[in-house]
Amino acid sequence: MGEVAAKSFFNMLLIKMEHFFDELLIQTSDTTNIQKYLAILMMHLAEIWNKARVKVIAPSLQLAMTICLVLQVLLFIEVLYMYLAFVYLKLSRYKPENSYKFEPIREDQEFGDAAYPMILVQIPMYNEREVYKLSIRAVCGLSWPTSRFIVQILDGSSDFSTRELIKKECQYWVSKGINVQYEMRDNRNGYKAGALSEGLSHSYAQMCEFAAIFDADFQPDPDFLHRSVPFLVNNPELAFLQARWIFVNSNDCIMTRMAEISLNYQFLVEQQVGSTVHEFLSFNGSAGLWRIRAIVDAGGWQHRTTVEDMDLATRAGLQGWKSVYVNDLLVKSELPSTFNAFRNQQHRWYCGPANLFRNILPSILVSRKVTIWKKLHMIYSFFLIRRILAQLVAFTFFCILIPASKLAPEVHVPYWGTIFLPLFLPLIVLNVLLTTPRSLHLMVIWILFENVMTVLRTKAVITGLLGIGRVNEWIVTKKLGTASEEKQSKSRKRGCCNTGVNIHTPELLIGVYLFGCSCYDLMFGHSHFYMIYLSTQAVAFFVMGFGYVGTFVPD
Repeated sequence: MGEVAAKSFFNMLLIKMEHFFDELLIQTSDTTNIQKYLAILMMHLAEIWNKARVKVIAPSLQLAMTICLVLQVLLFIEVLYMYLAFVYLKLSRYKPENSYKFEPIREDQEFGDAAYPMILVQIPMYNEREVYKLSIRAVCGLSWPTSRFIVQILDGSSDFSTRELIKKECQYWVSKGINVQYEMRDNRNGYKAGALSEGLSHSYAQMCEFAAIFDADFQPDPDFLHRSVPFLVNNPELAFLQARWIFVNSNDCIMTRMAEISLNYQFLVEQQVGSTVHEFLSFNGSAGLWRIRAIVDAGGWQHRTTVEDMDLATRAGLQGWKSVYVNDLLVKSELPSTFNAFRNQQHRWYCGPANLFRNILPSILVSRKVTIWKKLHMIYSFFLIRRILAQLVAFTFFCILIPASKLAPEVHVPYWGTIFLPLFLPLIVLNVLLTTPRSLHLMVIWILFENVMTVLRTKAVITGLLGIGRVNEWIVTKKLGTASEEKQSKSRKRGCCNTGVNIHTPELLIGVYLFGCSCYDLMFGHSHFYMIYLSTQAVAFFVMGFGYVGTFVPD
């Protein structure tokens, strides 16, 4: 009925416009009447707009607004649940040792080093010229018997000089008595998943019981294996252990400070609650220890999505394996410092999970090795709410519907749904206070930053769900490393701002849209609250649309 009414309404408007233009053509032979008829035309257009707004646009916006508000409440309940569980764990001083057996591994007097399990330490690399020394040096310094671990460098670099540098570094550590195996790939088939899979196929790798995985910019402390291996040795039901990332360059610029807040929430809240309450969490691709038998049991590394780490962890969970997150086991890493690198990383991190959800949902539904409670957590909380709806709702509500509602005064927008009050704002304050207290004064900037990023993330989520466009594109995140300290100091002198021309059209278009709606509200609105609200967002979109975030790195 609504569709028929809308069609009849627009047919009536078209007939009215046709009659008006016929009359205009007949009576405007005298040019002195053109101005009068232009004024009449504007009045007719205004009348058409008012009728369309009242009968079609406003009801449609109100319906979409109501749906988004309901979804926001669901998001709030999910986030509130996560924080309540996190606060409980914090107050109870929970540690993984409370749930899992942990006994340090010691040298046996009779068998010597044979008491230590054999470990394969894998480092996949691709043109990592600035950081390759950091990870190789760190893993070769692990305080584990040298006869009981193998360092495997999986180098797929396309740059010949970088390959030679990495090979030379490996030879240096071999001369120091470390068992370093340099494996060169002539192609990028399967990207990181392909490299890790090939790494496990070597004969020496098949002698190992566990595999520790580090990206090229990660630097584990010497005691990493001593603090992680006992969990998997003493608890045969555990498939993998995930350590916490900390960031050596979080002070580089505002963008890295914002990224630190978001990732601290993921590790301190999401990962810790998932591990303790649901016995399921995602592997983050680095700073983790895997039981090789669990990798094989789950079907091995696959490259059907750009989140091979989450894919493997989910498949292992569906096979009944458990996982553990160790919050106080810290591994240093590097955040993307340039906006382009950050955008590429975010596209991969949000497109991949959406595409994985599309591929793995049937397997979750038919799995008989996990409980209904765990299935519900995987489908609703882990994938649907956090990886998909959170971005779609934020973008649709704050970037599209609220600005559009200023063009249609008939649409009612509650203040609490607009500014996170009284629901989300206290949780945001709690998030920053508990996870990154030193950045509490940057909370408003972080909210604006995250709001702008919903444009890219929403596009990535839709790409992943539909399996189109850049769904399987893998761009390695550019790192600077300590080799680029001189470049970083130059960027700090410039205010840590990317001063190069770097246009991002979607963000600029949304910025123009927000600014236009803000001006309309200023001229025709009754309350100018939304003018301030929308213009502030527009400024954030323009700043990031022109790429004025992140460090500037000269060629």
